[in-house]
Amino acid sequence: MLPSNVAITLENLKGDPELAPYIKQWLTVKDGPAITREDLLRVHSPEYVDTLYSDRCEAEVIKTYELIDEEGNYHRYNPDNATRPLTELFGYALGTVAGSYECCRQALLRGYCFYMSGGMHHGKRDTGDGFCLVNDVVLAPRRIQAEGLARNIWIIDLDVHKGDGTAALTAGDPTIRTLSTHMAHGWPLDREQYLPDGSLHPSFVPSDIDIPVDAGEEERYLPRLSEGLERMLTFGLPDLAIVLYGADSYEGDELPSAQLLKLTADQIARRDQMVYTFLRDRGVPRAYLKAGGYGHHAWNVLTPFLRWYLLLERPWES
Repeated sequence: MLPSNVAITLENLKGDPELAPYIKQWLTVKDGPAITREDLLRVHSPEYVDTLYSDRCEAEVIKTYELIDEEGNYHRYNPDNATRPLTELFGYALGTVAGSYECCRQALLRGYCFYMSGGMHHGKRDTGDGFCLVNDVVLAPRRIQAEGLARNIWIIDLDVHKGDGTAALTAGDPTIRTLSTHMAHGWPLDREQYLPDGSLHPSFVPSDIDIPVDAGEEERYLPRLSEGLERMLTFGLPDLAIVLYGADSYEGDELPSAQLLKLTADQIARRDQMVYTFLRDRGVPRAYLKAGGYGHHAWNVLTPFLRWYLLLERPWES
């Protein structure tokens, strides 16, 4: 089995001569608090939460992770070879929410934090979607708000796919403002726009600021993102910004549904430094969730960003 992008990134950072002496100051392994039903109910419907805690959870996992194809055959999964129950993925999702919450809390304490997981932005109120069983991107700030640690929060989503679940779950709430830059077409925007009952499909609920980029328009990505960040200022500076890093916008990403937007490594680097310095220069605490990045090459953009940001912040000097 090939090592993960997270593993390669961490090994590269641990081996960096400027960072290696200070590993204990920049690398933390810390479990977040237990995530409860009460936490889930701040975001997801009672009916869906009941499903996740019942014997119906496995069917929801199969649907969310697309483990059965359109012809009813098992896809990516063979129950005959399974060694652990699918329902353990719910526990894994709760652990991810806990990590995202802890990342937000650490960002509020330190000014910045990067969590090497999280970003389940497709989870909807009544269902999982797109490999996202729940939506940690909204669950974490809702708990932060409930505890009085922050009130006004920005979510800046740089993942290649529209942050559809996040937009739908926060629509109309002025305390959470959302920006999503993503492929103008393709999943999840290749669905029918309206549900059978005539209501708008949640994937088409707009973010506060949407920046759709067409294939072949990559040169417009950075100027439009810069403009979008400036527009976010009209909402007033937040107490916390959550950024979905999104390495799947990189041209080396191998996910089939990410191929309509291909940024070079240089464009990704300029994107990352633009967003980070925009927030840092304004004194906004920055909680980063890793979000998308698939195949064997995401570390090519993730590693240099983390090295740049660590050398900028130099936590060993604080």
